[in-house]
Amino acid sequence: MTDNTQQHPHSVPELPTQYAPAEVEGPLYERWVERGYFEADAQSDKEPYTIVIPPPNVTGSLHLGHAFEHTLIDALTRRKRMQGYEVLWQPGMDHAGIATQNVVERELAKEGKSRHDLGREAFVERVWQWKAESGGQISGQMRRLGDGVAWSRERFTMDEGLSKAVQTIFKKLYDDELIYRAERIINWCPRCLTAISDIEVEYQDDDGELVSITYGEGDASIVVATTRAETMLGDTAVAVHPEDERYKHLVGTEIELPLTGRRIPVVADEHVDPEFGTGAVKVTPAHDPNDFEIGRRHDLPSLTVLDEHGVITVHGPFLGLDRFEARSAIVGALRAEGRIVAEKRPYTHSVGHCSRCKTTLEPRQSMQWWVKTAPLAKAAADAVRGGEVKIHPQEMEKRYFEWVDNLHDWCISRQLWWGHRIPVWYGPDGEMVCVGPDEQPPTGEGWHQETDVLDTWFSSGLWPFSTLGWPEQTESVEKFYPNSVLVTGYDILFFWVVRMMMFGLYAMDGTPPFHTIALHGMVRDQFGKKMSKSFGNAVNPLDWMDKYGSDAVRFTLARGANPGVDVPIGEDWVQGSRNFANKVWNATRFALMNGATVEGELPPAEQMSATDRWILSRLNSVVAEVDAYYDDYQFAKLTDALFHFAWDEVFDWYVELSKTTFMGGGEPAKVSARVLGEVLDVTLRLLHPVVPFVTETLWTALTGKESVVVAEWPADSGFRDAGAEREIEELQRVITEVRRFRSDQGLQPGQKVPARLELSGTALAAHEGAIRQLLRLQPAGDGFQATATLPVAGATVALDLSGVIDFEAERKRLAKDLAAAEKELSQANAKLGNEAFLAKAPEAVKEKIEKRKAVAEGDIARITAQLAALPQG
Repeated sequence: MTDNTQQHPHSVPELPTQYAPAEVEGPLYERWVERGYFEADAQSDKEPYTIVIPPPNVTGSLHLGHAFEHTLIDALTRRKRMQGYEVLWQPGMDHAGIATQNVVERELAKEGKSRHDLGREAFVERVWQWKAESGGQISGQMRRLGDGVAWSRERFTMDEGLSKAVQTIFKKLYDDELIYRAERIINWCPRCLTAISDIEVEYQDDDGELVSITYGEGDASIVVATTRAETMLGDTAVAVHPEDERYKHLVGTEIELPLTGRRIPVVADEHVDPEFGTGAVKVTPAHDPNDFEIGRRHDLPSLTVLDEHGVITVHGPFLGLDRFEARSAIVGALRAEGRIVAEKRPYTHSVGHCSRCKTTLEPRQSMQWWVKTAPLAKAAADAVRGGEVKIHPQEMEKRYFEWVDNLHDWCISRQLWWGHRIPVWYGPDGEMVCVGPDEQPPTGEGWHQETDVLDTWFSSGLWPFSTLGWPEQTESVEKFYPNSVLVTGYDILFFWVVRMMMFGLYAMDGTPPFHTIALHGMVRDQFGKKMSKSFGNAVNPLDWMDKYGSDAVRFTLARGANPGVDVPIGEDWVQGSRNFANKVWNATRFALMNGATVEGELPPAEQMSATDRWILSRLNSVVAEVDAYYDDYQFAKLTDALFHFAWDEVFDWYVELSKTTFMGGGEPAKVSARVLGEVLDVTLRLLHPVVPFVTETLWTALTGKESVVVAEWPADSGFRDAGAEREIEELQRVITEVRRFRSDQGLQPGQKVPARLELSGTALAAHEGAIRQLLRLQPAGDGFQATATLPVAGATVALDLSGVIDFEAERKRLAKDLAAAEKELSQANAKLGNEAFLAKAPEAVKEKIEKRKAVAEGDIARITAQLAALPQG
């Protein structure tokens, strides 16, 4: 139980009367960093414990989601460091290709320039300049939160070492024919002018229009419906289901495509749902992913009718129109020809938007680079199915398999300038050469490098090993790969986690990148609503840290962290956590002023009071409980257990019960001072991973040792005393019941009342002094008259309330309260006994009435007992 670090008698520093986080946190953190507590030694013989930071975007700042995730990771790593592991929490940032390019392009726009005015080389140099000046503010904010990361190892996905890793794995995948170049449908942003990944698509319900158009004439006509009329210019077929009797006579024939002068075939394809709409769909292979697949199955041509800016490219009256202008013009032209048979406006449907610039995306056929995911995804699935990698909570496994078992090939090319440029060179005669990091690219007239860069997720997928120096077999790779656990949000399970799994297994000889994937939910406001600037409920965690301290923010976030479940948070909860930090401060300060100490061995149990043995027994139980919760990533449960133990049992009971002992002095006071020191020492160490700043200040003051950061994590000594626990539970019952009675009678907490205690024959006899002290009970003197008698826990407490309470007035007040409670019960019973009401009432209403009934019944029982306790006459 006791931390065995060498210790010497020390003079206890006098703590300020109030805890001031703003004065403590910054200097403490810098001291930790200067002393190298967070650094990781690859040559250490300690068992490794590795976690990577989910790399925040270089453009970003610390939002509440970051603070939440970082709190959980920091708690895990601080505990493991205290347990004697060689801990590496790997920091770093992602270059965030499209987001960063957009930021710098906006800066250029203020100067009246575009990236094309600078050219590629100068623009990339400008981005690096921006990163040096403005990027990475999140690092300073991580320090504010107390993140114990190995700062000397900080990495950036565009730095030299990680760029080498990217080029190495690209070459390996290319040589293994797992990377290829092909024309496919991708998500295209006409503003950012690039393909974007699925995770960068935001779907929202937009008001559009659904128009039904007649293709062909007479018996050879079919009606199709579309929300994107402008794409009809690129239709190369109409598809129907093979078993649809309505259209069997048309399959294999051609019909006229309006406005174009072209004729297109009617094809039969099982993808078509005959029950939806008219059972016929227009097929535009170049501008729709499903249509692209139909086109491939039926060898249809693909006609691109929209350019990269979303402008119509085909000849005719619509040439040069923006896609939305063209939509209106084409519907107008079709209406004029009498081909519009139905129009629905507004027609609300889900539309993809670019998460960076909010532009409506356009599915577009484009020549891109792809990863063939089938073999990589199978390995990622097998690692979880075979138990090599655990997903926590386990119910998230289903979502993992739903994604990884149905993974499509991954488009990895982006039409940007900022990012890892694809290491492929094209020759004058159609040659294509992939170049590794130690190879010279081909030179000579006509040779040029691919202009596209790689998707940001490609480089971040290498994060667990590229940050350790791979492809070199460094000491860090040997020591710290694979990671012990990945802590991240379930929202990027599919995108980042799966890519790390695929690349880790592929590059590291079948060794997965981590043993456990611990998934957490999203932070929401106190009403469960998503936090967003547009909703007006977004919170800057730095504001709360300034106001309440970083520990309060961390404790609130951890206390809401149930595995895989979203976390509601409100400012009043942070205030409550601040109050808890203050309680820890004040209680420790009181203990130090009363001689609490960690010096010397704990006295043997036979020298301790039942109160001392009770708190040590409870302390060991809590150590075991907290360890079990940590190992199961149950942050909410472990912080709740610590909160109630510290506040309720240590501060509200043990400290209060010990006051009588301290006042008595002598050997019992010395024993309790040592026990109190032990309890505070262990409790502060248990709390430290979640609330590091206040615990560091208090623990060093209590123990005189260097730092709780490198203190030993408490171990369960196995000491239990069930008898002492029962004895103190009885004592608590007596005190609680009498306190409740005093409160019910309207007595002030400090108001003294004469009382006779009958404790003989019970374990409570030894606690009479504490009972009288805590309940403000004076001895029963001459003229004592028992006006209220309370039997509880085998003891009897008789109180003389004469002269303290106007019994007649109190009886009238209670009678009035009893009548109100009985009326409430009668009304609730009437409604619950009304069959007609119950048949119509919603469940929520019925539950509310049941609760009202239960409350009324409880009130009646309580008030009746209070009336019975009043003296008669």
